[in-house]
Amino acid sequence: MKKRHSSNQHEGSANPLLKDSQPSENRQGEDRLEGRNPIQEALNAGRTIDKLWVAGSSGRLDPVLSRIIQKSKENGAVVVKVERQVLDQMAITNNHQGVIAQVAAHTYVNFDDLIDEAFQQTKQPLLLLLDELKDSYNLGSILRIADAAGLQGVIIPQRRSVSLNAAVARASAGALEYVPVAKVTNMTQALLTLKERGFWIAGADASGSSAYHDLNWNGPMAIVIGSEGEGLGPAIRKHCDFLISISMRGKVNSLNAAVATGIIVFEAVRNRGKPE
Repeated sequence: MKKRHSSNQHEGSANPLLKDSQPSENRQGEDRLEGRNPIQEALNAGRTIDKLWVAGSSGRLDPVLSRIIQKSKENGAVVVKVERQVLDQMAITNNHQGVIAQVAAHTYVNFDDLIDEAFQQTKQPLLLLLDELKDSYNLGSILRIADAAGLQGVIIPQRRSVSLNAAVARASAGALEYVPVAKVTNMTQALLTLKERGFWIAGADASGSSAYHDLNWNGPMAIVIGSEGEGLGPAIRKHCDFLISISMRGKVNSLNAAVATGIIVFEAVRNRGKPE
């Protein structure tokens, strides 16, 4: 693999890729967390919780829920007891576990800042780009994978993609609080910027000519995962340095996006050796 001759130093002024680093306040679920584990992780990470809805009970609350209520109150949150059916109507996941929190909108990191921070952490960062992923569970699972594998960040498009909502937070089991996520207006331009900064781009594609385990994963790398059912868009494919595939022997010739991500990411990490 030839190395790209480009500086890792940021050139010019702030990158215009990220039009708005904050999610829309009007999108359903983006300002709420559902379930005990996501809320506990948010509290541990210092997130601001403005309001906590708890399923009312005539009996004694269990220790976990009591700790959540106590810590939320200590941080200034308003705690409201409601009937469980009220939480059922509020929830967008199937398992709120008797508690929903209204939090300050999750902050997306700036795209350029993500790259800068990635190079501060390691000389050969590994990033994930998700091309129009639609399923909240897939995104949440991928965030768990990114956290477990020690990746430096995840990049998603501003349009035609699931955002960081309550279902994603639930599926991520807390990983959302620790994995930097940048939202960009143009994924193709994001790829070009990464190339200028020295990254090689590997796109996961069923028709890819290279097996994922045969690729040389050393150096700054970015893995692109396509949308469910449609895969990578033509413009994205065009700008990938490598198109990699996972050989399958079964009768169902497809993999869940999160499963495919896990297979490729952990092979890439293994191939690169021990982290610095």
